[in-house]
Amino acid sequence: MIQLLRLDERMIHGQVAIKWSRHIDVNRIVVANDYAASDTIVQKSLMMAAPSTCKVAIKSVDDAIVLLNDARAAELKILLIANNPEDTLRLIESVPNIPKVNIGNYGRVASRIGDEQRHTYAANLYAYPAEAELFKKIYEVSKSKGIEEIVYQTTPENIPEDLKKLMGF
Repeated sequence: MIQLLRLDERMIHGQVAIKWSRHIDVNRIVVANDYAASDTIVQKSLMMAAPSTCKVAIKSVDDAIVLLNDARAAELKILLIANNPEDTLRLIESVPNIPKVNIGNYGRVASRIGDEQRHTYAANLYAYPAEAELFKKIYEVSKSKGIEEIVYQTTPENIPEDLKKLMGF
């Protein structure tokens, strides 16, 4: 069963490997990202960053959806990670029983659009207007699916902030 869906542009790194995986007590991490699933160097880097206490699957978004909809996934404790708002929305729309959506780090190292600057919403959350609309849709679709907790929180020690209030939509 999925314990948490986290949007984090760096996917697996120290905050995820050390803090989040322990805080929510998971034994599996599923990274849903088309690029990572197709690049062996990225895969090896993510596997090296992963905690030794968790098995890791790095899948395309479509393959992750299939994996997470398999009845056997209900037996596991899964941290699901996406690295952008588009994939996060697809996962929310396609995978049932996601209990929480956590927006972590996004916009600092994500692809840029020319010289345009992203709006700063928090210390580690930046978004272009089109991305802000995606975050709004993430919030709305999550609520429609019964997900009550849709927050921005970089580490478990930070106080979670309601995404709607933080982004002002």
